[in-house]
Amino acid sequence: MASAARRTIPLALAGTLGLGVLVAPQTAGATPADPVRAVERAAHPLRSTDPGGSAKDLRPLGRMVGDAKVVGLGEATHGSHEFFTMKDRVFRYLVEEKGFTTFAQEVSWTTGLRFDAYVRGGEGDVRALVHKELAKTPWDTEEYVGLLTWMRAYNDKHPDRQVRFMGDDLNYPELGHELFDGIRDYVRAHEPALLPRITELYAPIRRLADGDAYMARPLEERRKLRGKAREALRLLKALRPGSADREYTMALHHARSVSQTATIYALPLDTPEGQKDAMLYRDRLMAQNTAWWQRRTGDKVLLSAHNAHVGYASYDPRYPKMQGAFLRDRLGKRYVSIGFTFNRGSFMAQSAESEVWKPRSVGAATRGMNEYTLDKVRHDDYFLDVRTAPAAARKWLGKARPTQSIGTAYPDGPHKIRLAPTHDILVHLHDVTAARRQSP
Repeated sequence: MASAARRTIPLALAGTLGLGVLVAPQTAGATPADPVRAVERAAHPLRSTDPGGSAKDLRPLGRMVGDAKVVGLGEATHGSHEFFTMKDRVFRYLVEEKGFTTFAQEVSWTTGLRFDAYVRGGEGDVRALVHKELAKTPWDTEEYVGLLTWMRAYNDKHPDRQVRFMGDDLNYPELGHELFDGIRDYVRAHEPALLPRITELYAPIRRLADGDAYMARPLEERRKLRGKAREALRLLKALRPGSADREYTMALHHARSVSQTATIYALPLDTPEGQKDAMLYRDRLMAQNTAWWQRRTGDKVLLSAHNAHVGYASYDPRYPKMQGAFLRDRLGKRYVSIGFTFNRGSFMAQSAESEVWKPRSVGAATRGMNEYTLDKVRHDDYFLDVRTAPAAARKWLGKARPTQSIGTAYPDGPHKIRLAPTHDILVHLHDVTAARRQSP
């Protein structure tokens, strides 16, 4: 994991997280109690990880998803081509066959607003937009460009049933002007007497809208800014014109997003306890924002994040409770978590010394790792429902074993992970390749 003092938010908060390597050809002579046989009975082979073409092989996945309102789809690394193209493929299937209409991602609310505007016909070049918004993240990639391009094309063909993009994270690296302008415009139109006070509260925060500049301010100053953001949110909440008022609902969430960001920036991120509090708060707010969006729009949501963020059980004491666990608390069985594992391959990652994204590789999983056994199943790529797998498979998947879980910086892990308590569904890939980072 990258140092929180060096990488601020959210890369510092996400840097530890990941899951994944596996290995090995199938061997003969497995006994009836062998978990390989048990997993194989539950496994459904994947035709491809690339979007497009027949989706018949995903029909069992649709049955596993059932009536879920939010599906969390993870990734064992932030920078592997196959993880993201598989997300693209699954999202297309869920849109076309299961009525899903929102792709949510652990990016800022502001970035989500800009991507949503683009996929619904807004102006601009998709490559320039992705680079501007995601240059400091793992996702400034050709794969992300492909997803947004498909979403826009789908909306062009389906103007009455458009797909949406939503960012559920805190605002980093900037607190976008859309937030402050949206709040100001609403207050000016509907409660003009409140405008001077709102302007006064937000003025010092708006001047520090760049995350690095914000974090450079003394902790005591950041705590005062947190108080101002919370006061502005309280004043907006007190207006209460009704949830049917879309303008108010959006202005209120803008204020909520500013307050969430100011709150996490006010924590002492240069201390272990401050970092732990930040991790807990971030996963809680991402779950709150996703659940809020689903409730407000009625959309079914595919939530894209790292395996650890969409899962239920934390494997790292610095992450007390994960977004997936918070979503399960809120939605129960209407939330489903899907995690990825992989045997070997490449990915893009930074290092502890450098923020440059470079290809990294890991070899085949070794004996004793979760992936070593998973990769002995006769299918190279497959998925299975952990909840309904044979008892021998569930028992085996319930034990903690070393598992690849690679976040922003590498080396990272393997980490001891219990797969069955962490995800409802697993997707295993034999081999992955590095994502295609956009050229500057």
